[in-house]
Amino acid sequence: MTEPDAPSDTQATYVFAVCRNADLSAVAELPGVTVDAPVTALPLGKLTAIVQSVRAAEFTDEAWQARLSDQQALERYARAHHEVVSAVAARCPAVPLPMATLYHGEDRAREALSQEEGRFEAVLKRIERHTEWGLKVYATPSSPVDTAPAPVHRVTPTGRSSPEPGAGLAYLNRKRDVQERRERSTDEALRAADLVDAEVCRLAAASRRLRPHPQPSADRRVQVLNATYLVDERRTGELALLTQTLRDRTGAQIELSGPWVPYSFVGEVQP
Repeated sequence: MTEPDAPSDTQATYVFAVCRNADLSAVAELPGVTVDAPVTALPLGKLTAIVQSVRAAEFTDEAWQARLSDQQALERYARAHHEVVSAVAARCPAVPLPMATLYHGEDRAREALSQEEGRFEAVLKRIERHTEWGLKVYATPSSPVDTAPAPVHRVTPTGRSSPEPGAGLAYLNRKRDVQERRERSTDEALRAADLVDAEVCRLAAASRRLRPHPQPSADRRVQVLNATYLVDERRTGELALLTQTLRDRTGAQIELSGPWVPYSFVGEVQP
């Protein structure tokens, strides 16, 4: 939704979210993404946009590209955006908009957002009283001693070293066994991940399977499931209990995180 750059000496309207029954007290003390203006409400008929007036010069392509190369600055903006969205969503149904969604003033923002009223209403109907939960499943790492030892050598009377009879074949067999155990472990982890996903999907209103994240070098685990689920707030306790049951049932390492604002379940909804 981000529009082309506005002149650098003008103000732009930054949009955090679109909601129903907005409660501005939730964001009254929040700075938003700038200290120059308060976070306010922009009426959109039956809906309301949560907005802030910002200097357009701070969001030109050049300024944003520079910010992308400054990790700390980017994180500050991301935290500020998320803080406002989370505060609003905690008080009323809200559709979070992507970071740096800007328009050339309130009139343009109202015009553009009003054109999407049908989609916003559909999203709000879908996510009302629901939150997003992340779930990750990891394969158990191989044991550090689970490696094939090198062939055993003997020392001949002349002082030369040579493999024991049959040592080469035994080494290859052990190496093959190690590889087979690793493959079985991975297959078991993938089956466990499919089982976990299927069980949680039965409880969730919607789900998305995401690309597994590579782990830090110090973490030897392999992520075999990275998924997110839209869950009715009334079923949060069921989700926690189900996760523990699946840990006990599968022996898999399962991490549950949340609740989050349902960012993952707003983009594909159509009116």
